[in-house]
Amino acid sequence: MTGKGSRKGRKGTALHNRLAVLRAERGVSRAELATAVGVNPQTIGFLERGDYGPSAELALKICEFFELPFEAVFSLRPFTPMSQQLYRSADSGGPT
Repeated sequence: MTGKGSRKGRKGTALHNRLAVLRAERGVSRAELATAVGVNPQTIGFLERGDYGPSAELALKICEFFELPFEAVFSLRPFTPMSQQLYRSADSGGPT
């Protein structure tokens, strides 16, 4: 089955991203990112919520904007929350 009915219970795209986190840590608004990569600010919102999957060109423009490799911004699997990554690295590097 195709169309909206086949998406029951899941997001619109299987491509996960860290756009909201990257924007927040760098103080970039949706409008600023949208202007830099040539899309509407609503598109950035759709991307952040997982309601829209970017074209390869748009994904690469976003990566170039943040000066990060593709896999640091986008993934086929959900990203581990940053706080969990920090706690894990602190636990493994601390004294025993």
